[in-house]
Amino acid sequence: MNNDYIYGVRAVIEAIELGKPIDKILLKSGMKGDASSEIIKLAKANKTPLKFVPLEKLNRITRKNHQGVICFISPIEYSDIEEIVQMTFEQGKTPFVLILDGVTDVRNFGAIARTAECAGVNAIIIKAKGSVSINSDAVKTSAGALFKIPVCRVDNLVTTVKYLKNSGLNIVSASEKGSVFYYEHDFTAPCAIIMGDEGRGISLEMLKISDKVVKIPILGKIESLNVANAASIIMYDVVRQRSGN
Repeated sequence: MNNDYIYGVRAVIEAIELGKPIDKILLKSGMKGDASSEIIKLAKANKTPLKFVPLEKLNRITRKNHQGVICFISPIEYSDIEEIVQMTFEQGKTPFVLILDGVTDVRNFGAIARTAECAGVNAIIIKAKGSVSINSDAVKTSAGALFKIPVCRVDNLVTTVKYLKNSGLNIVSASEKGSVFYYEHDFTAPCAIIMGDEGRGISLEMLKISDKVVKIPILGKIESLNVANAASIIMYDVVRQRSGN
């Protein structure tokens, strides 16, 4: 359990208003009144993930007087993908972005972030809802890389991918449904690589708007690789190609 949390109506409201980096807010199901309405309104305005949960779940986190609300503080500050893409182009560099579609495992995410930082990825993009919670375990698994690589949390991945395409990035999904092997694709141009959750994979909508879907050859009997391992293979092929090897 991530211990980086605060509780109580006023404390949570102040955390949102002060712009604290918030991972998510848990609000008691059926909670009504001005306090809950204000929290919902502030969470929406600040694009902060909010989830309604049973009282029992809140009580399992803390037995103190949480007043029906617990807020998990993120150990990192989130970045803006538009600013990063613009800055990368202005610096004369070739954008290299990683998009995680529904990856929820903290350790996989930490391992991916560590590799991404080493491979020179400009930013990691995750969904605000239905994605990994960035906590101390994620930071530890990343060996501190999450303090160095920008992470962008967005409401709508499809909208973000369309922005990236309009900005000149080639969108490449990594899936067993791919038509070509990853090493056959040209990664020297500006690109964004999409990796999906191990169970559900990349959503159909994301696959449809991709410019290319690539696959990793699987020669054994197990159908797929761990997402962190698969991401490492493809990220370092980008490094290989861009270094001219």
